[in-house]
Amino acid sequence: MKLTALLSFVLCITFAGSAFWVPDFGGFDADQFPVPQNDPPVQPAGYAFAIWGVIYLWLLAGMGFGLMRRSGDADWHAMRVPLCVSLAIGSVWLPVAVQSPVWASILIWAMLLPALAALFRAPPTDRLWALLPVGLYAGWLSAASSVSLGLIAAGYGFMDERTAAFVFVFMALVIASAVQNQLGRGPTYAIAVIWALVAIVVQNAASEATVAALAAGGAAALTVPAWRAYRNS
Repeated sequence: MKLTALLSFVLCITFAGSAFWVPDFGGFDADQFPVPQNDPPVQPAGYAFAIWGVIYLWLLAGMGFGLMRRSGDADWHAMRVPLCVSLAIGSVWLPVAVQSPVWASILIWAMLLPALAALFRAPPTDRLWALLPVGLYAGWLSAASSVSLGLIAAGYGFMDERTAAFVFVFMALVIASAVQNQLGRGPTYAIAVIWALVAIVVQNAASEATVAALAAGGAAALTVPAWRAYRNS
């Protein structure tokens, strides 16, 4: 358990450090797709990606606390094992993303699944250091994984951009609603998805009003399970 505690902290460092390996990454380039994706409606406005800074720092602080104070805790260990898998994949995600949107999409789903497992296994105590940062991380991955499929669908001509936005924004909403309602705690999960949906509203307010309306409705709907989770936390 102590080795896993150390590994989780080290992987947080490599995960956050990957941003320095690819410092100029601001999303996929339009020309990385056969059908160039210039301002795709499924993608949140650029400011939304600043949430990564909060995720990096909170995970580092949380796993640092866990290493120092909970290295032998069985409840923490149950969470750390799948979290380590997710963070290990996340540590190489940015270098892959600049090369291949398809592989990046595959990897972000591979990050999401163990992140969700870690979220459901988060210890009932130390919410500030475990449940809440992991929730924010898993919530943002839930939104980002759906966005990635929307970009692939439109960028490879399987759907037009508007249809892809509708389908995969709705997918993000369904996943987030199911997870937050089943989890029943950790409102940061829904908050991260709401953050992404509001940024999709901002992205589309002047050009794709129907997509913006769907994202706005989804964000409003998620406030209900988020509030319940807050009260249960």
